[in-house]
Amino acid sequence: MGDLEDKIGIVTGGGRGLGQACCDLIAREGGKVVVADINEEGGAETVGRVRDAGGEAMFVRTDVSKSEDVQAMVKAAVDTYGRIDFAINNAMIPPPFLPLADLSEDEWHRTIAVNLTGVFLCMKYEIQAMMKQGIGAIVNIGSGNEHGAAPGCAAYIAAKRGLLGLTAVATLDYGEHNIRVNAVGPGTMVTPAMREALEENAKHKEFLESLAPIKRFSDPHEVAEAAIWLCSDKASFVHGHALIADGGASAGKLMKPA
Repeated sequence: MGDLEDKIGIVTGGGRGLGQACCDLIAREGGKVVVADINEEGGAETVGRVRDAGGEAMFVRTDVSKSEDVQAMVKAAVDTYGRIDFAINNAMIPPPFLPLADLSEDEWHRTIAVNLTGVFLCMKYEIQAMMKQGIGAIVNIGSGNEHGAAPGCAAYIAAKRGLLGLTAVATLDYGEHNIRVNAVGPGTMVTPAMREALEENAKHKEFLESLAPIKRFSDPHEVAEAAIWLCSDKASFVHGHALIADGGASAGKLMKPA
């Protein structure tokens, strides 16, 4: 019996990368998943992967920066499966890798809209559904850099640090209602989005590879394992925690001598 046997979950950004990896593991652990993404082709691929693995999934096209899309996503999950046991808020867009003063206002607003406001909207409507059930678990996907910084990532880091604040406040607001809210901070993963971003900036690739003591990027499934554990009953006493899965990169920042 899997850790998510017969549980119902939502994964935003489920069409590729870490979101797709989370859906793979939900199928492995016996859960059913609503795959939410703006990418219809990727969402369909993920649904197919889940079904091929013997799991159950459905796709809902969702732009997490739009309230009406998020509300429709949650409604589809509840209408189809009757409840939402857990949610992994993973949808994001990568940073444009520009110095702060070179960042356009449109790039700032778009990054915040998806990476921070999108998480707020997902939490808002997921929690409303979970409150009716009296139980639920939410995992927000942050960044290993949210405890530090990286050059050229002003809007991205602002959003990811804000995500930690949302996670902490939601824990205080809803912990007594048996709703757990935690976060996972991935290090650099070999995802399509990261490949695309690094193709445009080879120097940033070298910088990121140098950060982790293990000197490699992670496979998304390695980080997905942390998110799935936080969604499961095995993490029943874990509230408001930011679990960093970055190959030790953050430890290096903390311990690096002056």
